[in-house]
Amino acid sequence: MADEVPARPVVLTIAGLDPSGGAGIVADIKTIAAFGCFPSGAITSITFQNTTGVFGAEHQTASSLRSQIEPIMADMLVSGAKTGMLPTAELIREVVRVFSETELPAPVVDPVMVSTSGYDLIGAEAADLLKNDLLRLARIVTPNIPEAERLSGINIMNQSDMRVAAEVIKQLGPAAVLVKGGHRVSSSEDDAVDVLLNEHGEFIEFRDEYVDVGDVHGSGCTLSAAIASCLALDMSVEESVRQAKRYVTDRIRALRQSSRIGHGARPL
Repeated sequence: MADEVPARPVVLTIAGLDPSGGAGIVADIKTIAAFGCFPSGAITSITFQNTTGVFGAEHQTASSLRSQIEPIMADMLVSGAKTGMLPTAELIREVVRVFSETELPAPVVDPVMVSTSGYDLIGAEAADLLKNDLLRLARIVTPNIPEAERLSGINIMNQSDMRVAAEVIKQLGPAAVLVKGGHRVSSSEDDAVDVLLNEHGEFIEFRDEYVDVGDVHGSGCTLSAAIASCLALDMSVEESVRQAKRYVTDRIRALRQSSRIGHGARPL
């Protein structure tokens, strides 16, 4: 009998649906598959958006979300997980219960708060629950600068501030923190800097070429899904971040040669 082909690691994404495919659960699925993992997903919110903006949303209930997740856990061994848009306190409480009560792996938490176009994607009570309840369960949390400022209460102007914010956020409980500084706090016009505070309390700086292609849609979702996929493939946190960042940078660089999709921010 021929040897069986090893199963691809299953990665679960719990996130919102962007019908235009640029961000959210569709971006996650594309990324997870690109890393050779098997994507599974549970939708938290059906948004109404395209590359130019978000025009509204209909959020799922806690019962609906659990009813999506439980059949996956009953049928598959989930090796990696991530969370994206969690717009209501009800949904965050349910996600916390699910990860606390089951053997799902500690998630990559992408603390989605505001869309690229400026639409607020999370309420105040939900933001507090994310900060105080969900982050303590995270393998790694991946805030951009505005999200890191909201989670830490620190005004981030430079890389030193990024490190301080990461330390404050780590005190909330996640094993590791990746503060995505990007071009905003770069010391050079030609690079972009992210700061990782790993599970051992060590700082690792990731410096990459800054690729200016205008506003990009879905880069945060893609990065967190890539990290979750690499963790499912048994990479370390540091190597997972490195591989995920390389993937996102390559996809942004590819936009220089690709035709435009939509009229707003460019989807990866």
